[in-house]
Amino acid sequence: MPAPTRLNWDDLRIFLEVNRSKTLTAAARQLRIDDSTVSRRIAALEASLNETLFIRDSAGLHPTPRGLELLMCVQDMERGALAITEPAIASDRTPCGHVRVATMEGIASLYLAAEFVALRERYPLLEVELVTSSNQVQVNRREADIFISFFPTAGRGLAVTEIGAFQLHLYASPEYLARAGTPHSVDDLTGHDFVSYVDDLVQLDTVRWLREGVPNPRVVFHSSSMLAQMFAAGGGAGIVMLPTFARAERFGLVPVLGRRVEVGRMLFLAVHKELQHTPRVKAVCEFLQEIIARDYPRNDA
Repeated sequence: MPAPTRLNWDDLRIFLEVNRSKTLTAAARQLRIDDSTVSRRIAALEASLNETLFIRDSAGLHPTPRGLELLMCVQDMERGALAITEPAIASDRTPCGHVRVATMEGIASLYLAAEFVALRERYPLLEVELVTSSNQVQVNRREADIFISFFPTAGRGLAVTEIGAFQLHLYASPEYLARAGTPHSVDDLTGHDFVSYVDDLVQLDTVRWLREGVPNPRVVFHSSSMLAQMFAAGGGAGIVMLPTFARAERFGLVPVLGRRVEVGRMLFLAVHKELQHTPRVKAVCEFLQEIIARDYPRNDA
C-alpha cells in the first residue's frame, strides 16, 4: 500500500490564494512573492497529487473538479487556523487586522465609503477593504469576509441577516425637465427618455428595477455602472431610477413624481459562521448593522 501523500502547507496556502486571485500574478502580489515561485509551487502540488488542479481561460485560472474538492478541504483548514488565532470569545481588546467587505458598486461608492471613516475613528487598528462587484461574492470561499447584497446569499456555513431596506425613485436633471417637460403623472412618463442598465449584461436580477416601476420605458442610454447612469442623467440624458442611498440631489438631480413611482429592495449581510464572532469581523458587522438600521431601517422595524 503506497504511503499517503504529504502536502506542504505553504503550497496549499498558495493554492488557496490562486483560487481567490484567479491569476498567478495577482496571487503573487497578495502573497508578496514572485510569479515564478507561485507557478513552481502549484506545479509541485499538482505533481504530489498527480492531478491537474487548474484550467485556464480568458478570465484567468479556475479549479478543476479535483481542484474544487481540494479547495473545500483547504478552506476548512484555514477556518480552523483562524479559529485558533482569533478565538471566538468575548474580549475587550481592540479589534485589529484586515476585513474585506464586498458589495455592489453603487452602495459601496455612494454610501459605505464615506461611512467607513467613522469606523476607522472608532477602531484605528482595523483596515477595511471595500470591494465592488456586479456578481455574487462567495463569502464561503473567502473571496470576502462580509457581503452586503440586495438578495439573501446562499452558501455552506453562512450566517445571513436581513439588516435594512431601501427604496428607489425617479430622478432627472433640471435641464432635461426644462427641455422635455416635467411629468405630473405616471401616464406622462410615456415618451420620456430613460437611463438604465445594459440588459444583457445584468448579472443580478434584483437591479432590474426600472421596468418594475415604469412599464416599457424608452431607454436611450445604457450602462452597466450605476454611477455612469446617474451622471448621464445629470448631464441631461433622461430620467433615471436611483436608490435612496445614492442621495442623488447632491449631484444636481431632482425627484420626478416623488413617491408615486417607488420600488423597494432589502439589504442582507452575509458572513461565515466561523468568522462572525472574531473581534475584527464582529466589529465591522455590528457597525454595518448600526448605520443601516439608522439610515435605511427595515419596513417592519
